[in-house]
Amino acid sequence: MTDITKDSNGNTLHDGDSVTLIKDLKVKGSSETLKRGTMVKNIRLTGNPGEVECNTKQVKGLVLRTEFLKKA
Repeated sequence: MTDITKDSNGNTLHDGDSVTLIKDLKVKGSSETLKRGTMVKNIRLTGNPGEVECNTKQVKGLVLRTEFLKKA
């Protein structure tokens, strides 16, 4: 079994959860910046407990660090 994926507040994250960004994040390879407070819906867990995959309106196939997320 993989490790439990948790957000910045220690809440357990599951596939399909919605999360909110707690910090402005620049997207590598793009001129986009995701603003603090942006809601990201329907996340997917990866094999790494410190990362989740998701899609936003601006960027598809994005990998975010869980330390910058809080469960919505």
